[in-house]
Amino acid sequence: MPHEVSYNHAANGHLVDLFAALPLPGAFEGREFWRLLSLVGGDAALNIVPGNAGGPFFDRLLDGNEAGIAGRLLSFLEELDDDEHDAVADVIGAARGLLGGAARYLRKLWLRDAETTAWHVLLARRRQHDTAEDRERFLQAWRNA
Repeated sequence: MPHEVSYNHAANGHLVDLFAALPLPGAFEGREFWRLLSLVGGDAALNIVPGNAGGPFFDRLLDGNEAGIAGRLLSFLEELDDDEHDAVADVIGAARGLLGGAARYLRKLWLRDAETTAWHVLLARRRQHDTAEDRERFLQAWRNA
């Protein structure tokens, strides 16, 4: 179980790093970025925009609500249609200075990385509650397969 706890902390840290790579709320660039993200992301963006997610969005992570940010991010991505997904990738890419046709892959990479990291957080969080008996039952089932 200590491995899952460490993995969960690392995944959460990476999720915070991904958000830290975006323009900061309150700064001029940040206000414009989050406005554009809200515009192109539609209702899905309500899951992650600072004004709706609440000021202590990342403080909750430090207080032990590790699945909160991950769950909101996955809800955001799940609710985007293909056009919104591409538009969100473009807004993030532009904020990161990734412009032009060759940067299309890199613009989408932030979203893929965030999605995978959020999934890792939720998966590790669930595994923290597994008992030694649960682990042994899993291993035994595979041994007997």
